[in-house]
Amino acid sequence: MANPVLAAGRRLVSLAFEKLPPPVLRLLSGGGETTRDGLVLEPDVQLLLRVLSLAGNRPLAASDPASARAEMRRVTELSPPPAGRETVRPISIPGPAGAIPARLYRPALPAPRALVVWYHGGGWVVGDLDTHDGACRFLCDATGSAVLSVDYRLAPENRFPAAVDDALAAFRWAASNAESLGADPSRVAVAGDSAGGNLAAVVSRLAVRGGGPRPVAQMLVYPVTDVSTKHPSYRLFSEGFLLSEADMDWFKGHYLPSAEAARDPRVSPLLAEDLEGLPPAIVLTAGFDPLRDEGEAYARRLERAGVRVHLRRADGQIHGFFSLATMLPSARAAAAWGTGRLSHELDLAARSASTRTA
Repeated sequence: MANPVLAAGRRLVSLAFEKLPPPVLRLLSGGGETTRDGLVLEPDVQLLLRVLSLAGNRPLAASDPASARAEMRRVTELSPPPAGRETVRPISIPGPAGAIPARLYRPALPAPRALVVWYHGGGWVVGDLDTHDGACRFLCDATGSAVLSVDYRLAPENRFPAAVDDALAAFRWAASNAESLGADPSRVAVAGDSAGGNLAAVVSRLAVRGGGPRPVAQMLVYPVTDVSTKHPSYRLFSEGFLLSEADMDWFKGHYLPSAEAARDPRVSPLLAEDLEGLPPAIVLTAGFDPLRDEGEAYARRLERAGVRVHLRRADGQIHGFFSLATMLPSARAAAAWGTGRLSHELDLAARSASTRTA
């Protein structure tokens, strides 16, 4: 049965977030400005958190994986998909443990176009092709690129390194088959949010170090980069802003096969010693997010290694804002900055390929 509060929240999406001024949004959310660490939470984000609280959003730490997956799908339904003209079809990718389900989004543009291999978030435990359908449609529309969304294996049924193995296999297959997917094989990038951002970062490094095809860019949206320690933003935003410290502990407990695995660079790319020569990176963090500091620390490590980095903190946003871009105006603006930088890097790759073949 549909949750009536969540259904009311869906109506609120179309009526309030786009139409009402910030003071009214804050009034509806039950108070004045939410501030922390010198930052101010966006009014539409503040109201969304209120809606989710009234809807009885259940902490992940109190759930089993199956229930948590159902809860994520339920909450995702709150956000309407963008009204784009992309075409969508299922894809099956050969993987190390069998076929990897995937979904290809193609914009209404003539080929050749760039291809972005997308890894969804969800702490390596929850999330799927459907929960991030809106994010992929937004990415496809905003960049004019084809997007290949990868449904990698989840923990705890398949612990680390299963997700990494699937993510790398999917990128290599996409790079080798880009032309048949209607894309330019010289312009294949990787992207992802949260745990998906972690996989995009890891795949970028493994692809470069392993030889063969490499991404021309990596877009890391509030990525997990270090599970070996808790950076200061864990304390600042431990609860109350969608992703909590307890949630991250729950994810790590299900994903890691041992405590020692936390220091593996394929889990914590911030700990990798060899970051030189990696593809240009677009790193988006959220101001009100436990993962904020480790994402920004990884961007600084890449810069010191000589990698071209576009870093932006979306000050008034929470973890998950990229998936909220079709619902919240403030999230849309923050996400558009990242897709704009990614489009820039894909254009640079096109010009570079054209120069080499001239």
